[in-house]
Amino acid sequence: MARKHRGIAADGGSDIVAQVVAQGDRLGSRMALVRHKIAVMSGKGGVGKSSITANLAAVLASQGYQVGILDADINGPAIAKMLGVRAQNLSLSENAILPALGPRSIKVMSMDLLLPGDKTPVIWEAPTQQNSFVWRGTIEASALREFLADTAWGELDFLLVDLPPGTYTFPTLEQLVPDLVGIIVTIPSEVSHLVVKRFISLAQELGTLLAGLVENMAGYTCPHCGKVGELFSAAGDGERMVAEMGISYLGSIPFDARLSASADWGIPFALEHGGSPAGQALAHVAAKVKEFVGESRR
Repeated sequence: MARKHRGIAADGGSDIVAQVVAQGDRLGSRMALVRHKIAVMSGKGGVGKSSITANLAAVLASQGYQVGILDADINGPAIAKMLGVRAQNLSLSENAILPALGPRSIKVMSMDLLLPGDKTPVIWEAPTQQNSFVWRGTIEASALREFLADTAWGELDFLLVDLPPGTYTFPTLEQLVPDLVGIIVTIPSEVSHLVVKRFISLAQELGTLLAGLVENMAGYTCPHCGKVGELFSAAGDGERMVAEMGISYLGSIPFDARLSASADWGIPFALEHGGSPAGQALAHVAAKVKEFVGESRR
């Protein structure tokens, strides 16, 4: 049976205002305990945002940082699977939800942890079918706000937010977390670059601080000899694109078949294969992000 989310009918306007104010206070208090809020985003689907989010979190956590991940892809959550926490049951403590704990004690919150089964879709029930699209956007924004405000994140060095494809979620997150830092992800294809450049322009118009761009699947790691070969025809264009857009180049990550296998097993690739070309590239990106936010080495 699909999980349905309804709006809560208020007893009065004053109650709604009080609830919104109280939630805003909780959001501010929780985010004040998080030193760096990092959004991993693209605008383009299929570029590996979730994989990069999970593995950057693993690299940072393995260096001794306190790390959390919010899976902001409400309708297509993948982080819980990638970090092997889907079997964990969420619980309440002091009016907050305790997040699941992944490898290296990474704190995870995702819609996937609230769904009763693998085949259960997220269905947003609107008052009328004509209002369904607007209603869905409103409820998804509310869900994102609740995940941020009502999860017991505690003190974190880094909170990574894995954003879905498209541009509708990002402005909402930008409003909720004003000190957000963005990481843009692309792959070396002209189609991806076309979409990503528009997303970068949107982020710049909103005044988002961008740490830079990661070029994922930039080459292919041979499983036999370990050498990296070309995978896409637009390889190398990422550096030209960031020069055009006025942002930094954080690095390129070659594709490794074990990245997919590690995600399926729920064990971050960076923890098991840190010495591989892709593992070293992920560590390099993490170092560049730390440098951007002014974080000292550990």
